[in-house]
Amino acid sequence: MKLLDLYIGEGFAGPGVNAAHINIVMGPRSGPAGQAFANGLASPSQGHCPFMVIAQPNIPVKPMTLYVNKAAINSDFHGNATWGASQAGIAQAITEALLDGTLPAEAEDNWAIVSANWVNPACDDLDAVYHNNYQACRTALQAALNGLPARSQLADIRQQIHNPFYTPKA
Repeated sequence: MKLLDLYIGEGFAGPGVNAAHINIVMGPRSGPAGQAFANGLASPSQGHCPFMVIAQPNIPVKPMTLYVNKAAINSDFHGNATWGASQAGIAQAITEALLDGTLPAEAEDNWAIVSANWVNPACDDLDAVYHNNYQACRTALQAALNGLPARSQLADIRQQIHNPFYTPKA
């Protein structure tokens, strides 16, 4: 792994309304990731109140991780999906990544992570939201740490660019 001041990753997992889309930035607290963490925590806006990801009440994950919701909370169920299932999936992914060595040892106490997360307001399955956020976060971590996508991946798919919300007509 090449040591950088800032790592950036993206992950998408799952189908339909319970899919998860995560963008992360991470790196040393003394760099841009730490600044983004502090700014995000201090700058809530209507419908978007960043919060620290916890493994359990009073036990935040390490490295310290800020959850930023991309979709404003629009119902009690959506709130449970965001603050509960999605956040728990991300907590599991970050904790496993620290403990299994995916994240470097210095990340534990010296890095910050900001995770911007999409939870569809129409979601309807908390277990699927949990699982998809876990998978998307693991993917985003791997992508960030490994500098993905590789240029060769981009070259391979450049004629097939699409996403779950739009596919260009041929």
